[in-house]
Amino acid sequence: MKALEKYKLGNIELKNRLVMSPMCMYSAKDDGKANDFHFTHYETRAIGGVGLIIVEATAVMPNGRISDQDLGIWNDEQIEGLKEITSRIKKHGARAGIQIAHAGRKSEATKTTPIAPSAIKFSDDYRMPQVLDENQIQQVIQAFVEGAKRAVRAGFDYIEIHGAHGYLNHEFLSQVTNQREDQFGGSLENRCRLLNWIIDQVKAAIPEHVALGLRVSASDYMVGGIDGDEMVRIIDQVKGKLDIIHTSSGGLAPVSMQVYPGYQIRFAEQIKHECQVATIAVGLITSIEMIEEIINNNRCDLIALGRLLLRDPYFPLKMYQQAGILEGIPKAYKRGFY
Repeated sequence: MKALEKYKLGNIELKNRLVMSPMCMYSAKDDGKANDFHFTHYETRAIGGVGLIIVEATAVMPNGRISDQDLGIWNDEQIEGLKEITSRIKKHGARAGIQIAHAGRKSEATKTTPIAPSAIKFSDDYRMPQVLDENQIQQVIQAFVEGAKRAVRAGFDYIEIHGAHGYLNHEFLSQVTNQREDQFGGSLENRCRLLNWIIDQVKAAIPEHVALGLRVSASDYMVGGIDGDEMVRIIDQVKGKLDIIHTSSGGLAPVSMQVYPGYQIRFAEQIKHECQVATIAVGLITSIEMIEEIINNNRCDLIALGRLLLRDPYFPLKMYQQAGILEGIPKAYKRGFY
């Protein structure tokens, strides 16, 4: 199976092309520190055979949390728990990644005020965000840089900047949520400025052995929002600085989406071929047959599994079994598969 072949991501080698997608676990306390649940959760998927495990959206600022139960990477005290996660992941042959994030106007953290490019609420159920001035934008950029440095100290092999799902970077990219008239709004170049600066400064702050990626939403599913063609133009502005694009969709506004197995693959395929970049496909990929079709038809480079790995943390071992690759299954578990 091609999905079980090794893959070079930047300067790191993955043992296969299977990725655990970052998924919020809402299991931290208000201090944002990792705990026993996180240690067990991520180590289990490493034993289960995933090549790259990306830890959930981890906030670079307290007001960047999606909820009060999110992991954080805004202070040095949070490094120890994250280091325990990377140690547990890597001892089973997987690589450890982390998604560094700011939730922007979608933050529901109760002790902080949400921030955004413009004063537009996500919905009536959300608070009105504070509009960022240029000094505060610089503080956000620095928070991403410091978060990336802490991620390196914690032992992560891959850092993913969250630019999707209606969170802060995505809010700057889309005309729906960005109505600024300064250097961060208006033209596509201006709307990409914050993301460009974050990528530039994060890349300069991390060593070459750490791979760098970007999560994007390739469609806002609404008139005036980002679509696949505009996302291609956005990626063209940043692609030379990144090792891979993790391609998702939606999340900017509470609109209806037609969701079905593999519904986002077309975006990963479009960006891969039109931008000539490596991509990760994600979104209700539910079977070995789907994975092999996507990879063998060169529609993306890596496959991210989310809900499937919540239900079945050992799904990759079933792939090794079907492929007859005995060495891919841990010795302690072989009798469960043969």
